[in-house]
Parts: sequence; structure tokens; C-alpha cells
Amino acid sequence: MKLFARAEDVIALTPNNPFDRYADGRPRIPDDLIERLKLVTTEEAWGTMRKHGYNYQFEGNWLRTHPDQILVGRALPCTMVPMRPDLQEVVEAQGKAEGRIGGQNSWVIDELQMGDVLVVDLFGKVRDGTFVGDNLSTSVRKRTQAGAVIHGGIRDFQGISQLTDVTFYHRGMDPTAIKDVTLSAVNMPTRIGDATVMPGDAVLGTPTGIIFIPPHLIQEVVERSEDIRVRDTFGKMRLQEGKYTPGEIDRTWSEAIEADFQNWLKANPPV
Repeated sequence: MKLFARAEDVIALTPNNPFDRYADGRPRIPDDLIERLKLVTTEEAWGTMRKHGYNYQFEGNWLRTHPDQILVGRALPCTMVPMRPDLQEVVEAQGKAEGRIGGQNSWVIDELQMGDVLVVDLFGKVRDGTFVGDNLSTSVRKRTQAGAVIHGGIRDFQGISQLTDVTFYHRGMDPTAIKDVTLSAVNMPTRIGDATVMPGDAVLGTPTGIIFIPPHLIQEVVERSEDIRVRDTFGKMRLQEGKYTPGEIDRTWSEAIEADFQNWLKANPPV
């Protein structure tokens, strides 16, 4: 048993990846696509993925430590389960043999890299299910400059709230420390509510919720969003001018409007 998935296993799980990979096998979506993802809405990303049959990539109704921030990055997923003594003994022995230090939640944080988003399936546990407090959150911030998605709890909110350049999506706050749970997998498929998460997925967190985007769809998601934004600019401009009616703009455009848009786009290319 390998608690932390081997690189060859992660590669086998993500055969559609078009990009380079990290040493752990995860797809390494380029930084420019991650940066451009910040302007994509949840609905735009969802529409593209639904077109390709990815119907279970979104989970909503989160609490957020920094509601004014958009969360983007590459998923490093892990799964925790209610503690079972025999499994706990196996996991602790493996961690000791690998030289891992501290609690099992800190083992995962030690694996994070810049631009990662820690994604934790803690089965919604809040009391005794606080995956991070302000100390571990500070480590997440240092390593990722992004944040985390925790389907479980957090503690030390007053300290975490001071980490203003990262954001944590979570299910609740509690003063208790994490206990009675066991780490069962890292860098393997995991479930966050109704969403399935794979290692290296692009993570987009907005006020609507969290959506997980497969690497082979990220380019289409970003470019489709950028096209929509340009078309919105053109459409609103023409409505303001009174050239078209709302009924003409708020539907599939006619050939005449599309030709008008293409001519305008040639004269006003996106920066």
C-alpha cells in the first residue's frame, strides 16, 4: 500500500493531460492559464464541461475565509476517513518509515508546491475535524500562495483571517483540534460533496462555489470565457447605441450581427 500515490499511478489516472507534469505525476497546467482562470465565472466553466459530459465537477454552499478573493490553482487532493484502529496503525507505521513529521494533516501540507490548492475530503466533519488552524494555514500560504478547499472544519479563524493573500473554503469553524480521523490517500481521486476531483485539476473558487476543471479542458474553458467577455462588451455597446434590440442581442446572433461583431473585433482586438 502506498498512502501517497506513485507518479506512475497519477500519470496512468490522467492520460488526457496535454501539459508537463510535476515529479509526483500531477499535470502541471501552465501558469498563464491559471492566471487567466481568475476572470472565468463558474457558469462559464460549468457550461464548457457539461458540453463534454463532465456533470459532477461543482460543489457549492461554502464558507470562505476571504470572500473578496477568487481561488485558483492546481489540485493536490487527499482523503481522510473516520479513524479505525487497525488502519491508523498501518498509516502511522508507513509515515514513520517514510520519515514524515507531525500529524497526518501536516504530511499532506509538506507536499504542496507553489500554485497548488490543497483539496481535502474530510467527509464534512467540523467538530474534531479542523484540518488547519492558523499555523498550518500559514504553511499552506507559504507553500502555495493560493489556499485550500476543505470539506471539513478549520480553527483559529482570527489568525487565518490575517492571511490576506490566500483563501480557504470550508464547512465550518470549531475550537476543537482534529482527531479520530485517518489519512487514507493522497494524490488519488477524491470526492468533495457532489464533485469528483483528480490530481492536477484546475481549481476555480468563486462566490458561487468550487469547480474542478480537468487539465485537458482548461484551455477551452479559458478561451470560451474570454470570447464571451469580448462579445458582452460589443453587445452592450451596440445596445447603448440603440443599433440592436435586447431580443436581438440576448440570443444566438444573426449572420448580420455576427459579421458586425467580427468587423468590430478586427478593429478592436483584445489586449
